[in-house]
Formats: sequence, C-alpha cells, structure tokens
Amino acid sequence: MNVTILGGGAWGTAIAIHLAKYNDSKICLWVRDTHNVQTMLEARENTQYLPGIKLPPNLEITDNWDLALGQASTSKDLIVIATPLAGLEEITLKLTQRTLPLPDVVQHWIWLCKGIDADSGMLPHEIVQKVLGEQGKLESVHYGVLSGPSFAKEVAQGLPCALTVASQFNDLNEMTQVLFHQKSMRIYVSDDVTGVELGGAIKNVLAIATGIADGLHLGLNARAALITRGMNEMSRIGIAMGAKLETFLGLAGLGDLILTATGDLSRNRKVGIELAKGHSLDEILQQLGHVAEGVRCAQAIEKLAQKHHVETPIIRTVCDILFRHVKPMDAVNAMMSRDPKAK
Repeated sequence: MNVTILGGGAWGTAIAIHLAKYNDSKICLWVRDTHNVQTMLEARENTQYLPGIKLPPNLEITDNWDLALGQASTSKDLIVIATPLAGLEEITLKLTQRTLPLPDVVQHWIWLCKGIDADSGMLPHEIVQKVLGEQGKLESVHYGVLSGPSFAKEVAQGLPCALTVASQFNDLNEMTQVLFHQKSMRIYVSDDVTGVELGGAIKNVLAIATGIADGLHLGLNARAALITRGMNEMSRIGIAMGAKLETFLGLAGLGDLILTATGDLSRNRKVGIELAKGHSLDEILQQLGHVAEGVRCAQAIEKLAQKHHVETPIIRTVCDILFRHVKPMDAVNAMMSRDPKAK
C-alpha cells in the first residue's frame, strides 16, 4: 500500500510525518513549489510551516507530479488531498486526467480541507462529485473526508489526537483506519460526510466569534455561551441539510469547535482577537500569512442558513463585523439586545 499526500502546507506535512513514522508503506509528499522541495530535502524539515520538526528519513518529497502519483496507481493505494479548499477543484480535475496503468482501477481519495466554497456554496464532497461527474469518473473513485480537532503542529510532534473519517465507501474507511490509526492518532468512522464537512466549516466562523469575545475581554462566561449557542447554530444548519445530530456532538463537531475556539494555535480565533483590537481584516490576513477558512466561507454559511430558514445570530454577527463594517462592540450589544428565546 502506497500513500501520496498532495500539498506541502502545515497540515499536509504533519499528516505525511505521522504516516511515515508508523507505516512500512511508501509515503510520498508532493509539494508544488520547487524551492520549498529543495529546502525540505536539505534541511529535512518544513521550515516555512513547521520549523524545528524533523521529517522522517523514509518520507519521500517531490515536486514531480507524475512521480508522486506513480506511487499510488493501484486499488490498494491512497491519495490524500491536503490543499486548501480553494485548490480542491483544480487538484481534483488534475487527478481525473491522469492515465492509470489499468484504466479500471478504483482510486481511493481523502481530503483534509475544511470550509465551504465562497462562490458556489458547495461543500468539499460536492465539489469533488461535480468534477468527477463532468469527467465521467464517478464510478472510478471512492472518496471521503478526514476531519476533527487537530492542530498540525501537535500532530507533527506526535502528540495524541483523534479524528473522524467520513465516507459512503466502507473500503476507504477501513483503509484510512489501517493507515492512520497508529500510536498517537485514533481514527473513528462515520458515513455522515455532510455533517463532518459542515462541522469543519462552521466551527471556523464560530472560532472568529469567540476570538472577538476574548479580544474584547468579555470573560469566560461569554466564551462558554458563545461555544454552546454556536454549537446550536451548527447542528440546526446541519440537520436542515440532512446531517445527523450525533455528528455535531462528536469529534468533527463539538470537538473541533472547542479546539478552534479556545486554542492559541487557531488562526480563526486569532482573526477574531485582532478584529476586537480594531485592526482591519486586510491587515490581519496579511500578518497571519496562513489561510483562515472562517473568513473565506462565513458568508457562504450565512447564505446556507438563510436558504434552509435557520436563524444564526452568531454567524450573522461575525459577517456583520467581517464584511458590513459593524464595530465589534456594537455588534455584541446588538446581539445581546435581541428578544428572549425559548431555546
């Protein structure tokens, strides 16, 4: 069994490190930028995204697409898509156009990205399904998502974590468990792809909200209320879209929300804190230097809630601050002055 990870950012590198440490399989990390590949090969670390963490000696690193994908050309191999959501459609299309030694081979893909496409409002699996359908490849790929509470730095350091793989394909779920469920990582299985992806997207927006509250020094009571009521908004959107309540009570929902809303390594929480300090969004994102998916997909989530007639005051308030020029404290006062609700 061979594994190819597509994407040399923090999360792709962390997953590659974990897999290379604990598997005898051939693990290959494909990195788009040639300069980054050279640096990683020479230093044996990803100095841009995970400085100070050594790459296992058996981890192959390349910028050669054909070489990387040549490692995963049988039905027993796995492709891990570790690009940001914005690159998912492009990488999926590129994957469908490669020539396999045996054209009838069933491919196995999982993706790590979280979010909702800002333009189309599609979830990651909907993007993949669209491309596969257009290319006539729907029957030739078994696909799913790996998600849950996980900071890349801690995974790369070998600290314990637990994730959920969600797919309608049992063989992919089993393959993912065999490969990833090693030492410091536990893998649980779900068939609720929509719920797992929604949890991974919505928690980022709620983390911005919690960061704003913490940046305004509103206290721990406010933080607990935001997380709890945010969880309510997340689950109500999900149920309206056919997801399962139990998904939002698990790792991909509540677990990921707690981590992202309270952890100091959270980029989305950092965005909220800096907004509360009065910094502009452009300034914050430039200084951050990493993708903050909550900013990208906040309005798409707001539109989904409106489409399904779900009231989401926290998500709406975040969008007010991000995009409608409402000052953080004014937004908080407006939210607190809402009429009482029964639930």
